[in-house]
Amino acid sequence: MKILMLSVRDDEQKAIKEWSQRNNIQVDTVEWDLHENTAVKIVGYDGLVIQQRSKVEASVYPILKKAGLKQISTRTAGFDMVDLDAAHENGLQVTNVPAYSPRSVAELALTHTMRLIRNLEIFDKRIEKQDYRWAGLQAKEVHSLTIGIIGAGRIGATTARLFKALGAEVIANDLKERTDLRDIVTYKSKEEVLAEADVVCLHVDLNETSYKLIDEKALSLMKPTAFLVNECRGPVVDTDALIKALEQKKIAGAALDTLTGEENFFNFDLQGKQLPSKQLIKLREMDNVIVTPHIGFYTNIAVKNMVDISLDDVLTILKGEHCVHQVS
Repeated sequence: MKILMLSVRDDEQKAIKEWSQRNNIQVDTVEWDLHENTAVKIVGYDGLVIQQRSKVEASVYPILKKAGLKQISTRTAGFDMVDLDAAHENGLQVTNVPAYSPRSVAELALTHTMRLIRNLEIFDKRIEKQDYRWAGLQAKEVHSLTIGIIGAGRIGATTARLFKALGAEVIANDLKERTDLRDIVTYKSKEEVLAEADVVCLHVDLNETSYKLIDEKALSLMKPTAFLVNECRGPVVDTDALIKALEQKKIAGAALDTLTGEENFFNFDLQGKQLPSKQLIKLREMDNVIVTPHIGFYTNIAVKNMVDISLDDVLTILKGEHCVHQVS
């Protein structure tokens, strides 16, 4: 049995080697993504693990089928880069890692919130200019806030628990209300969460119902003193509407770990180069906006879990067993 892992970074190699030795299975790694011009290189492998933001072209799936592949495992929570219908039509089961480390993303949401409410982004930029004044930048304490969670699944629930532990009131909106969160959150409609929260944290999957979930109308419901924190997927937020709301001071600020079109600039060294996104340029010019390059997943525990769970899923499918992480 041989498994090929694509788009592998150096920091993943230790976990991959440990899994390979533990299971006595050959795991080869490459740096390239899965596309039409690379799919032919997969011939001879039994299993496939990917991690990429760019779309897998329709022409790739028949190539994988012809090569005898039975699955595609992505070692990420998001799986929008895969055309599920095309995969299934070619006999390919698709799996993801829905909870590689809820704390890794939840802790970043907390970190972003703390930076926003303490005006640290503004202070950093002032201090760079040797301006050490603090008047007008009074902060808020976490326990005085109402935190709104949209998407109270594994990650959203963890975020809720962290804020609750710090004394904040937590309200949430989700299609499914969890009984284990009854003592942590008060469930409300999306509109109520947007209108009442001092900080709105987004933790939803990207699908047809969540695409531009936060649009101009949604932003208009938020308080002018409220902040938006997006730790899920870029297209969940209408970026143009967000920029407009920020420019018109309809909300106080935002922290964004993910952006629409991020595959063109996140995880690239663009020093001294023209940024390929007008939206990113505008956001970077705002001192009340934090942009991080999709690092919510990037912790020691999360990286190991993403490797282990995705490879476990491949092994499960190749053994002919049901994988609980199969997506459809």
